[in-house]
Amino acid sequence: MVELTSLHYMYYFIVLVVIVIMAFRKETVLPCIIGLFFIGAMQTKSIVKGVQVIYNALITSGNEFWGIILVISLVIAMSKALRDIGADELMMLPIKKLMISPTVAFFGLGFIMLFFSWFIWPSPAVALVGAIMLPAAVKAGLQPIWAAVAMNLFGHGIGLSSDFFIQGAPAITAKAAGISNPMVVSKAVLPLWITMSSVTILTSYIMMRRDNQLKQEKAVSSEENKDKPKPTVGVYLVAIITPLVFILDICVMYKFKLKGGDATALVGGTAVLIMCFVSLIQQKGSDCLEKITDCIREGFMFGIKIFAPVIVIGSFFFIGSEEMAQKILGPEANGLLSDLGIYLSEHIALSKFPVAVIQMVIGIVTGLDGSGFSGLPLAGALANTFSFAIDVNKEILAALGQISTIWVGGGTIIPWGLIPVAAICNVNPLELAKKNFIPVTVGFAATFIVALFLL
Repeated sequence: MVELTSLHYMYYFIVLVVIVIMAFRKETVLPCIIGLFFIGAMQTKSIVKGVQVIYNALITSGNEFWGIILVISLVIAMSKALRDIGADELMMLPIKKLMISPTVAFFGLGFIMLFFSWFIWPSPAVALVGAIMLPAAVKAGLQPIWAAVAMNLFGHGIGLSSDFFIQGAPAITAKAAGISNPMVVSKAVLPLWITMSSVTILTSYIMMRRDNQLKQEKAVSSEENKDKPKPTVGVYLVAIITPLVFILDICVMYKFKLKGGDATALVGGTAVLIMCFVSLIQQKGSDCLEKITDCIREGFMFGIKIFAPVIVIGSFFFIGSEEMAQKILGPEANGLLSDLGIYLSEHIALSKFPVAVIQMVIGIVTGLDGSGFSGLPLAGALANTFSFAIDVNKEILAALGQISTIWVGGGTIIPWGLIPVAAICNVNPLELAKKNFIPVTVGFAATFIVALFLL
C-alpha cells in the first residue's frame, strides 16, 4: 500500500507548475532548480543537503545525457567539415531527385527513420538519418520543424513503441505482466500500435500541409541563385565515401547485433573519422590541425548550448523514477511518479473503463521523466494486477500501457526527451513538442477507444 506524503504533494505541485509554465512557452529551468532544492531538503531534512542535491542531480542528469550530447556534437562537427567543402550538397544530389515535394520528404524521412529505429533504436538513427537525409528534405521544401516532427514521430513514437525486432520494450512489459513470451505482447500491441501510428501521422501530415504551403516558397527561393565553386576530385571522393561508410556501419550493427549505446558509439566514432578525413583533404600541412579543432569546438558549442537547460530540467524529472531518485536523493528514496501510479490504481473502483484510463494515465505520468522505458515495469505489473481483479485482457492492457509510456517517455511531447531530434534539425525543442502535442493527443484518444473494444 502506497501512501502519499507531503514530499509527494510538493513534487506533484512543482511538476504542475512546470507544465503550466511550458504551456505558456516560458523557460522552466528556475522552477526545476527550486524544486530540486525543496525536494532535496524535505527528503534529507537538511537545508545544506538540499543545496547539495541540486548539484548531485545536475551531475547525475549530465551523466545520463552525456552520450547523446557527445554524438550530436560529433555529428555537427562532421557536418561542418562536409559543409565547408560542399560535400554535403553532392551527397544529397541522388536523394534530392527523389525528394520532389514536402509530402515525399515528410514520409520519406519518416519511414527511413522508422526502418533504422527498428534495427538500431532511435537515438543513433537520429544522428545517422539526420546527417545524411535532412538537408535533402529541407531542399525539397519541408520546413526543418516538420522534418523534426517526421523523424521524431516515426522514430521515437512508432518505432520505439513497437520495437518489433530488438524486442526490448515487449520483453520488459511481458516480464512485469507475468507473460512468458514477449511476442504475445507484440501481437497484442499491433492493433493499438496501428491505430496510434496512423492517426498521429495523418493528423501531423494535415497540419504540415496547411503550415508548409504558407512558407515553402520563401524558404526555397532564397538559396537558388548562389554561386558555388566547382567541386574538386577530393570533394567528390568525400561525397561518395561518407554515405558508404555509414551504410557499412549499418551492416556492422546488424551483423554484430549492436544496439543502443554500442550503435551510437559506432556512429559517433565514424563521424569523428570522417571529420578528420575531410579536414586532411581540405587543408594543407599543419592547417588541418586547426581545422579539426575548429570543427570539434563548433560541434560541442552547439551541443552544450542545446543541452544546457535540458540537463537542469531532466534532473528534476529524473527523481520521479525510483532508480534515479536513489542516485540523487539517497538509497532510501522512492520514485515519486511511480508512487502516484500505484496510488491511483489502489484507490479507484475498477471496471474496464477506469482500468484503461488508469493504465493510460499512469503510462503518461511515468513517461514524464523522459526515459522511455522506466514506466514499462509498472505498466506490465498493473496489467497483471488488474487481470486478477476483473475480467480483462491482460495482454491488451499491457500493450496500452506500453504505447502510452513510450510515446510520452520515448520523447514525442516531452521537450527534454526529444532534444536529439531538435538538435539535429536545429529547431527549438519546445516548438517541436508543441507541433507534436495535437497529433499525439488525437492518437491517444483513438487508441483508447480501440482499446476499450479489445479489452
